[in-house]
Amino acid sequence: MTLYDELVARGLIAQVTDEEEIKELINNGKATFYIGFDPTADSLHVGHFMALCLMKRLQMAGNKPIALIGGGTAMVGDPSGRTDMRQMMTPETIRHNCDCFQKQMSRFIDFSEGKALMVNNADWLMDLNYVELLRDVGAHFSVNRMLTAECYKQRMEKGLSFLEFNYMIMQSYDFYTLFQKCGCNMQFGGDDQWSNMLGGTELIRRKLGKNAYAMTINLLLNSEGKKMGKTQSGAVWLDPVKTSPFDFYQYWRNVSDTDVLKCLRMLTFLPLEQIDEMDTWEGSQLNQAKEILAYELTALVHGEEEAKRAQDSARALFSGDNHADMPSAAVTEADLRDGVIDIMGLLVCAGLCTSRSDARRAVEQGGVTVNNEKVTDIKKSYTLEEIGAEEFVIKRGKKKFCKIEVK
Repeated sequence: MTLYDELVARGLIAQVTDEEEIKELINNGKATFYIGFDPTADSLHVGHFMALCLMKRLQMAGNKPIALIGGGTAMVGDPSGRTDMRQMMTPETIRHNCDCFQKQMSRFIDFSEGKALMVNNADWLMDLNYVELLRDVGAHFSVNRMLTAECYKQRMEKGLSFLEFNYMIMQSYDFYTLFQKCGCNMQFGGDDQWSNMLGGTELIRRKLGKNAYAMTINLLLNSEGKKMGKTQSGAVWLDPVKTSPFDFYQYWRNVSDTDVLKCLRMLTFLPLEQIDEMDTWEGSQLNQAKEILAYELTALVHGEEEAKRAQDSARALFSGDNHADMPSAAVTEADLRDGVIDIMGLLVCAGLCTSRSDARRAVEQGGVTVNNEKVTDIKKSYTLEEIGAEEFVIKRGKKKFCKIEVK
């Protein structure tokens, strides 16, 4: 099976341009391709996971990835998938986020000896002369055609700022610049980026001639990635400080039965033959598949040792053992009222609820347990001696756990 055929079999490719040329390039390790990441936070999250795994997969086959950090486009803001305008960030915040991205990407991509590049589009976008850009690049874009793009159409009713309207031109200019400076002949992106990506390909061919070798390949990075990257409590981060290895493992351990094989194909590096054998798995076997998924992805992000610790902790937790190595929180004398802390205070202290009212609802709905015993009384309270007498584990629902310690 060729690399391109494997990408198709793993369910990664949605649309492409110049399919035969793309096959020739990536199957023979001749592609120099880029994927862009706008630094809107100080950590990557699992919504970026598919893109990172794809870059790693193609690099292993001899192709050269370019990780483009959008320090410049972040100053504009991508309207794709948004119902309102993104919050404006300071240049200092953007630079900090870019530095964080670079460290995390190095776990997936080998940047040594020129095997991959990391670039920041602030290096060329921030110095552009506005009038020169309008004449040199803007002349090649039709406003009528831009307004047919989904990323703009969905915003027209609620309002699209002129600032955001320029995002397509900025992203297109990225491809044009990378094509000229780095020999980049291919760009990857999500389905909501398709119009922007086509804009880059067209810009290259308009300015450099129709024979300019620039491809566009469209992968379902965002529609799937954003779906996987959100939980009820927000994003699942790749930074272990923001999302612990245990919580990261548990996130993937709790994917739905219908998604587990799709995730195994798209995100892991297990052979397709091994994954295909799981197609007939049912019941408890699907739980085994989820354990495999969670372990593989946790090892990829946090290393084998942390993956093993998370797996052992999860198994110990569900088997009733009391030595699970899970996220912990501390209570002190300062947290007590009249010598005790109630269940609502514990839930907030553990980070399992955002407020006491949120904690009250969780208890009244029957979703809270302490050491595997359901707590339904919102007045239930504990002393520090009770909490410290044995391992004290509080749960909210099936997916959120915390060990309470006394300090």
